[in-house]
Amino acid sequence: MEYSHLNTFERGRLDALHQLGWSCRAIAKELKRHHSTIARELKRNKTENESYSPEKAQSAYHKRRLNSKSKGKWNEEIANEIEEKLNLTWSPEQIAGRLKGSMPSFKTIYRWLYEGKINKGDLTVLRQKGKRRRPRETRGRFNIGKSIKQRPKEVRKREQFGHWELDTVVSSRGKSKGCMATFAERKTRFYLALKIPNRTASSMKEAVTQVVANLPKGSFETATVDRGKEFALHEEIETDLNVSVYFADPYSSWQRGTNENANGLLREFFPKASDLSKVTIDELLKALMLINNRPRKCLGWKTAFEAFMEELSHLS
Repeated sequence: MEYSHLNTFERGRLDALHQLGWSCRAIAKELKRHHSTIARELKRNKTENESYSPEKAQSAYHKRRLNSKSKGKWNEEIANEIEEKLNLTWSPEQIAGRLKGSMPSFKTIYRWLYEGKINKGDLTVLRQKGKRRRPRETRGRFNIGKSIKQRPKEVRKREQFGHWELDTVVSSRGKSKGCMATFAERKTRFYLALKIPNRTASSMKEAVTQVVANLPKGSFETATVDRGKEFALHEEIETDLNVSVYFADPYSSWQRGTNENANGLLREFFPKASDLSKVTIDELLKALMLINNRPRKCLGWKTAFEAFMEELSHLS
C-alpha cells in the first residue's frame, strides 16, 4: 500500500476542520486518510498551551525529515584508518578488500574523498594523483544549443533524408594542425570529408557552409554534433544556413555512430600517424569514392552513392 506524508494543503484543511469540532475519524474520512494519521498529527504538533498550527507543523515536519536521513558508516575512527592506508599507497579498492567488514565499499571511500570527509579532499593521496569521476574536457567549453533529446524521432529512425552527423578527423598529435571536417548522412550513409586548416569553430562553419551551398535544397536539414569547441558557432550555422544543430550527450559517441564508423573507414586510408595537412585533394577524393561505392548490407546491398543519388532524385 502506497503512503505519502501530509502536505501543506492537507494540514490547512485539518486545522480548519479540527477547529469546527470534527472528530479524528471524520477528518480522516474527509481527507481520505487513516484516522490514526490524523490523531498522530494532532498529538505530535499540539501542546496544552497552544492549539494546532499547520505552519508550525509543516516546519517541524521538514526538520524531522532532515534528521531522519542515514548518516552512513562514516566516523572519525574509520576515516583515520582509511587515511593511514592511503598514506601507505593503498588504493581505496585494496583498503575495502583487505579490511572487509569494518570498511565501506571502495566507491564510498572515493565519494568521501570527493566530498572532503577524508584527507580534507586532497586527492593526491591516490596513486593516480586524483581520479576524476568523468573525463576532463580539454578542448574548451561553450554554451551548447539544442540537445539530441529534442531531435525529431524521424531522424533517429532514419526515416527521412537530409539529416547529417558531423565531426572532425585530426592529425597525429604534434604533427600539424591540419584536419578534416567529416559529414555522414544518416539514411543513406553517404560520407563527405573536407580539408580544413585547423579545428577552430570558424573553420568548421566555413566547411558546413561549403557543403550546404553545394547540395540541393532540402538535402541538409539537421546536423548532429558532439560538444567539441569546433561547433561553438552553432547559432550562426542555424541562422545563416537554416540548419538545425543538435548536440549529442557528453561522451556518447554511439549517438553519432554513422559518422564515427565512417571516420574509421577513412582512417584506413589515412592512419592516426598521418599528417592530414599533407593529404592531397586527389587522395582524399579517391578515398571517399571507394568508401561511398562499397555495397552496404544495411542498404540492401546498394552503395551509399546510389542511395544518396536516389534520394536526391526524389527531391527534384
